[in-house]
Amino acid sequence: MGRVALDKPAPEFSAPDFTGRAVRLSDFRGENRVLLVFNRGFA
Repeated sequence: MGRVALDKPAPEFSAPDFTGRAVRLSDFRGENRVLLVFNRGFA
């Protein structure tokens, strides 16, 4: 997977929400949102 470029639209992706339901980036089109990513650490 490549890097996300600055000042470019984010690529489409999906990820589970806190209940395990899959949500897509396009589900939030037209809304202002912040994506937080928490690193679970190195195993």
